[in-house]
Amino acid sequence: MTSSPQGSNATTVAVLGTGSMGAPIARNLLAAGFPVSVWNRTAARAAPLVNDGARLAPSPADAAKNADVVLTMLTDGAAVQETMSGPGGALQAMRTGSVWIQMATVGLDWITRLIGLAAEHDVELVDAPVSGSDGPAREGKLIVLASGPDQARAKVQAIFDAIGRQTLWLGPTGQGTRMKLVLNNWLVAQVEAVAETVALTQALGLDPHLFPEAIDDAPLGSSYAVAKARAMISGDYTPGFALRLAFKDATLALDAAKELGLRLPLTAALAPRWQQAIADGHPNDDVSSVFTQSAPSSAQSATPPTPVD
Repeated sequence: MTSSPQGSNATTVAVLGTGSMGAPIARNLLAAGFPVSVWNRTAARAAPLVNDGARLAPSPADAAKNADVVLTMLTDGAAVQETMSGPGGALQAMRTGSVWIQMATVGLDWITRLIGLAAEHDVELVDAPVSGSDGPAREGKLIVLASGPDQARAKVQAIFDAIGRQTLWLGPTGQGTRMKLVLNNWLVAQVEAVAETVALTQALGLDPHLFPEAIDDAPLGSSYAVAKARAMISGDYTPGFALRLAFKDATLALDAAKELGLRLPLTAALAPRWQQAIADGHPNDDVSSVFTQSAPSSAQSATPPTPVD
C-alpha cells in the first residue's frame, strides 16, 4: 500500500467524523486526489462533502470496507470506541494490516484502550492528534502529532502532508496523545491568562486594545494570544475551538497529571471557572468566551484608580 494519491493505486481513506475538523480534513484529502468515503453520526453533516467528491457511507463499516486507511476525528474516546467496534463499527470491515489513524483527543486511558482494540483486530494504529483549530484545518496547515510503528509512516505521510504544514513523529503509538495533552494544557493556561489580563486592562481604565497591540510581534506575545485577546475585547465568540471541548481537554490533562502524581495548580484553578462559563450558556462558543468569567460588569466605563504617592 502506498500513500501516493496518484493513479489507480491511490490510497483510499475513510474519514469517520465530519465535524468542524473532520470535514475540512476530508476536503483537503479530496483536493489532494485521495478517494474518500465519509461517515458521520448525523449524516446531514457529512452530506455536503459529496459535492466535493466524497462517497457518503451509511455506517462506519461501509465507509471502511474498501479503505486502506481509516481516520477517526471524533469528540472523545467513547465515541471513537463505539464508531470502531460498536454495531456497524469500522473494525469489522477493515482488512488485516490496514491502518487506523486516530486523530481525536482522547487522553491516556483511552489511547491505551484503543491500542489494545487495534491489536485485537490486527490493524496498525497511528496515534496522530493535531494542533490547530478549524481555520488551520481548512487551510491544510495543521501540525500533526504523529506516533506509531515505523512501517506505517510511509503509508500515511502523504495523508498528513495533505492536511498539515508539519508532521512531528514522536515515537511509539500513544506519544502523540501525550504531546497533545501538553499543548492543550499550554493552550488553556494561555487563554485564561489573556482573559484575566484583558479584564485587568479594562479595570485600570485603559483602552483594552492596547494590550494585544503591546504584545503583538513582541517576545511576550503569540499570534494565538493576540487573536484571543481581540476576540474577547470585541465579544466575538464565533467558535474556532469550542469551550466544551477545551474544557474536556483540560480535564484530560488534569487526569493524566493525577495519574502521574503531578500537580497542575494553574489548570486546576481555571477548571471551575470554565465549567461555570459552560453552565452560563457558552458550551459551543469559542474558548475565548471564558472572558465572560473575568470581565467586570462595569469594565467598559471603568476609570483609572487614584495614584498613591
